[in-house]
Amino acid sequence: MRHVEVLGRERRRRWSDAEKISVLERVGVGGRTVADVAREADLTRQHIYQWRQEMRRKGLWPVPGSALFVPAFHGAG
Repeated sequence: MRHVEVLGRERRRRWSDAEKISVLERVGVGGRTVADVAREADLTRQHIYQWRQEMRRKGLWPVPGSALFVPAFHGAG
């Protein structure tokens, strides 16, 4: 008989749409990147990109009435 050692358990979490949107809204705030937010939420960057796509498909992203932050560049002249 073979001995098998289990080193950890599967970490699969179910996220509600509201939780996903809450995570998505953190990107860009205070200069946070997708990688920063993913690390903070213990996710992969791919999760965030997939969630954006999913929320767009559902018509939930961007959140209606939310502010959109766009970097402004100041040129010489």
